[in-house]
Amino acid sequence: MFSETLQSQLIISGIVIVSLLIIRAITHFTITKVARKNGINDARIRLMRRYITVTLFSIVILIEAFVFGAEFEDLALIFSSVFAIIGIGLFAIWSILSNVTSGIIMFFNFPYKVGDKIEIHDKDFPITAIIEDIRAFQLHLRLDDGDLVTYPNNLILQKAVTLIKKDAIEDDGEAV
Repeated sequence: MFSETLQSQLIISGIVIVSLLIIRAITHFTITKVARKNGINDARIRLMRRYITVTLFSIVILIEAFVFGAEFEDLALIFSSVFAIIGIGLFAIWSILSNVTSGIIMFFNFPYKVGDKIEIHDKDFPITAIIEDIRAFQLHLRLDDGDLVTYPNNLILQKAVTLIKKDAIEDDGEAV
């Protein structure tokens, strides 16, 4: 009886893991295809792939817990405790979470690319610069005088931005 139960659990686990690998391959292929079509650089593609992999891995762990006999009440208690601790920690670092979320939004829906010259309409500190890199937490902007400015992702989505020049970096690497 015990070996039959264990055998069925292992078979279900194998199916879940194979399904995870197939879904992961499909989502990675889709992300890469969308990113290449939109001209997104490889570092951002790898970052999005990592986010997807961690999410899928978390889902598989949850499914596996149910497969091996965990009760919903037990998991609810564990997850509520973990999320309470994480919630307190995330409240303390909400700006980091906000920037990461903005980075994900920018991956799929941001009209400007690396190399574009933009103007950020900020009342206190207007910026005209070339986008040098788009990271998980911030944009790297190169000013005309050569200074590097890091601009948080959550702020770039809140401010009005004007495209000054598309592909403003010439072949020799110098800004126009």
